[in-house]
Amino acid sequence: MTDLERALLDIAEVRERLAVSQRFKGYSGIAAATSGAFALVAGVVQAVLVPLPMGAAQGRIYFAIWLICCAAAALVNYGAIAQWFVSDASIRDRWQTRTVGISILPALIFGAAFSFALVANRRFDLLPGVWYGCYGVGLLASRTTIPRGAVGIAALFLVAGMALLFAPASLTLSWWVLPLGFGLGQIAIGIMLMRERECNV
Repeated sequence: MTDLERALLDIAEVRERLAVSQRFKGYSGIAAATSGAFALVAGVVQAVLVPLPMGAAQGRIYFAIWLICCAAAALVNYGAIAQWFVSDASIRDRWQTRTVGISILPALIFGAAFSFALVANRRFDLLPGVWYGCYGVGLLASRTTIPRGAVGIAALFLVAGMALLFAPASLTLSWWVLPLGFGLGQIAIGIMLMRERECNV
């Protein structure tokens, strides 16, 4: 092995250790998987009540179902972060919590404002694309603090969001569209977080 090859290997090792040290420890794999389960349940509720929303009344029911799901998921995930922050976080971890919050906050705020604007204008068909896209942007903005495999899922969310913006309402509002991404995607991210936590113990 030449000196150059050894130096490149050393640099790669330093980068890997730095990436691991930057991972945000406040994310909970169980909370992420639970929020995915919420999305699967919400999909079942939609399938029973409004499998394919038509008209403003059904559109509002659709929006209410997923708004409640989003609120429950946020409560579980941010509750887990808050518990970790109070009980286990170091000074460095507390600083990193603020960094993570700032990185994902713009996507969440914009997504919420855009969603209510679409509901006010009865453009329910665009909601799934906005939700997928904003979540993908938020995950990518905090990509240095999440498991490496989750970055690929974030990119898929973003691509799916862009595609859904141009898809017909008969597809975008179907009961299985949101559970497919937010249900299975969040469960996959939760599993990654739990495996990463086990490896770092």
